[in-house]
Amino acid sequence: MEAVNLRREKLARVFLVCLWLWGFVTLSYAARSGVSKQKFEVKKHLNRLNKPAVKSIQSPDGDIIDCVPITKQPAFDHPFLKDHKIQMKPNYHPEGLFDDNKVSSSSTKSKDKEPHIPQLWHRYGKCAEGTIPMRRTKEDDVLRASSVKRYGKKKHRSVPLPKSAEPDLINQSGHQHAIAYVEGDKYYGAKATINVWEPKIQQQNEFSLSQIWLLGGSFGQDLNSIEAGWQVSPDLYGDNNTRLFTYWTSDAYQATGCYNLLCSGFIQINSDIAMGASISPVSGYRNSQYDISILIWKDPKEGHWWMQFGNGYVLGYWPSFLFSYLTESASMIEWGGEVVNSQSDGHHTSTQMGSGRFPEEGFSKASYFRNIQVVDSSNNLKAPKGLGTFTEQSNCYDVQPGNNDDWGHFFYYGGPGKNENCP
Repeated sequence: MEAVNLRREKLARVFLVCLWLWGFVTLSYAARSGVSKQKFEVKKHLNRLNKPAVKSIQSPDGDIIDCVPITKQPAFDHPFLKDHKIQMKPNYHPEGLFDDNKVSSSSTKSKDKEPHIPQLWHRYGKCAEGTIPMRRTKEDDVLRASSVKRYGKKKHRSVPLPKSAEPDLINQSGHQHAIAYVEGDKYYGAKATINVWEPKIQQQNEFSLSQIWLLGGSFGQDLNSIEAGWQVSPDLYGDNNTRLFTYWTSDAYQATGCYNLLCSGFIQINSDIAMGASISPVSGYRNSQYDISILIWKDPKEGHWWMQFGNGYVLGYWPSFLFSYLTESASMIEWGGEVVNSQSDGHHTSTQMGSGRFPEEGFSKASYFRNIQVVDSSNNLKAPKGLGTFTEQSNCYDVQPGNNDDWGHFFYYGGPGKNENCP
């Protein structure tokens, strides 16, 4: 009887060991399958984004810039653009106060003319006419995103209705702003010259940006937005460099739109400027100041929204069919800074906005927007009427407007975030 019991115990132990081994093998296989599936999805997404290049340029910041034939860019993955004829220059260009030099694009400027705004990759080469420069997306870039599907998109958030005369995205999940804005009219474009800095970011999932917003529709689920400026975003780019960026959405950041050229939509025509590439040099505290000019306007003939960067370099356009409300005009324009505050319980991040200094410190210390203008229905650049300002907590980030003959309408903005008056 004792021998029988010993045999049963031995069999039970063998069974448990086999069961454990089976579970281990199953879990290991499932884990490997999950990793393999993720790698497959990432590789497939990279193949969609990284188009075959005629030339590649290694940038000193680690970026690879691919010179991609203009007809092979991601925009033409969109089913509505399969037979689209690229418009190589706008039919109309706004004129007015503080105007830049003559407009040029890669198709019209002389071959030996260097871009007015340097990007780091320019030190090692340039792309030929008929191609566009694209920052190559790497596997690590996609893996930093919450999912392959969400790579290159802003995190979804519900946008509350603003109070009367208060602007965009109030108290929205940790996002904080220091902005100037206009509303209550039809706007066909906006322009500003933006001081460029390299703000310090506390955590990788935070960012700091300075941009122009053109907004249409309500602040609910159907908000239309076109955005452009500079940003520092370790999560998106994997470093703390200051980079040129654009963004668009037609459904309040839910499913449509993306940064730069990371989805089909924006059509680039310029061979000099790479979306998402580093801007250099940047401004220094009590040192040399550098700024960029951005103009976005609606071509009254075709209805597309065009973007100009720097001293007359037309980058390309957002086709009008991408939008609902913005097919006609924008109902609000905003200029200014935004940061993500990842802290909870009412505490604040030490992520800087702009230069990280409060606006009262002034030139060469605080960051600024100057020569702020809007485009009216006659396609003229004009000074904005009824310019308002807004910030959630002025002890953290603030904004101070002004007006003079040299800078027109301007404002200083920004701040350090967490400090003795901003817990």
